[in-house]
Amino acid sequence: MSAEAFWAITVDALRTMRDAGDSHAVLDVREPWEIEICRFSDSIDIPLGELPRRLDRLPADRPVVVVCHHGIRSMQATQWLRANGFANAINLTGGIDAYARQIDPLMAQY
Repeated sequence: MSAEAFWAITVDALRTMRDAGDSHAVLDVREPWEIEICRFSDSIDIPLGELPRRLDRLPADRPVVVVCHHGIRSMQATQWLRANGFANAINLTGGIDAYARQIDPLMAQY
């Protein structure tokens, strides 16, 4: 099993974490136009290209679940964050698209 597998969370596990009130942050690395379509209400929104300049917005004291549309950009962000001192970064497998399809049918899809 690759190291990346340990850096990921499923949409079901994220729902369980959120329902239980477990401390975490959601980092959305999509572009502003995508966030306008749908988002987690409590997400920290930083486009992937701006992430290196805006690390001060990320908490270091709890898991940071990294989200994008399908999970590709968020995996890149997770790898970069972990390489740069954020051992608490976790990729959301399948992205917000999987969350909308499997967990929250009221969330807009695109």
